[in-house]
Amino acid sequence: MSAEKPTAARRRDWLNRFGPFLGLLFVSAVFASLRWETFTSWVNIEIMLMNTTVVAIAAFGMTLIIISGGIDLSVGSTIALCTVVVALLLNAGWGPLGAALGGTGVAALAGLVIGLLVTRVKLTPFIVTLGMMGILRGAAKGLADQKMVRTEKTWLNDLLALSSESGQVLPIGVWLTLGAGLMTAGVLRYTRFGRHVYAIGSNVDTARLCGVRVATNRVVIYVLGAAFAGLAGVLQFSYIGSGDPTGANGMELDVIAAVVIGGGSLSGGEGTVLGSLIGALIMTVVDNGCTKLGLPDWVQDIVTGGIIVLAVTLDRLRHRRGR
Repeated sequence: MSAEKPTAARRRDWLNRFGPFLGLLFVSAVFASLRWETFTSWVNIEIMLMNTTVVAIAAFGMTLIIISGGIDLSVGSTIALCTVVVALLLNAGWGPLGAALGGTGVAALAGLVIGLLVTRVKLTPFIVTLGMMGILRGAAKGLADQKMVRTEKTWLNDLLALSSESGQVLPIGVWLTLGAGLMTAGVLRYTRFGRHVYAIGSNVDTARLCGVRVATNRVVIYVLGAAFAGLAGVLQFSYIGSGDPTGANGMELDVIAAVVIGGGSLSGGEGTVLGSLIGALIMTVVDNGCTKLGLPDWVQDIVTGGIIVLAVTLDRLRHRRGR
């Protein structure tokens, strides 16, 4: 009996590690077998990678938040606000780099407000970020005067240009996403802060007794999560070429779903950057594959929703077996 338990634990650990990747291989194989020429073409693969970048970078920040036991429903609004700020700063004469940093800084400031409300005022993350979702969306609409903010073209618009247009092997935004993912994974795995993130999400009282500065770390986590959303907003600006106060509507659900599909637990204490990246890729592959098959949007929504429900169900079952 004692030999069976370690075997079962190893099996669960193997599924946790490789389950999302196997799921990505499965859905890719299904669509490739049905539409080989169009689905597996290099141009389509590049398009899928480009479509993944915004959700993936925002999901890296959401991974930190969910591992720590929190949630952020304001990500979509943060992305929209960032695109507006970047466009307004460009029109005000700021250079592309300054505009990108300004938009990301505004997003990080929103994360600081969320973190302070959660830690100092003791409000629940769900309520705080639900309120901030409306506040940030309203701010984006007000700053943009409820219309698209057009700008002159700069190198920011080329971050997600196809390789045939930019001369790159892959769009710069894809490399930026991979770099951000490697950096975040390294922080989680090799730094004290990363260990504290997992400790807070696993058992906040135990973490506090072990000397972890829970409040300070939570503020930093929300600032980083919002900063990643701001970086995603810069890529969103590059993709659409303007500031859109109504853009990224509902994207917070895609970002949270990417983390959950990738093995993150809404109970906290579990999740990886690689898993979140794979989760974002799965959603893109499903969306792209359904489009190649000519399926209507409502079918795509049902398929994506079913995958999310399945991922959450598997997470609950895994926790019950663990207990």
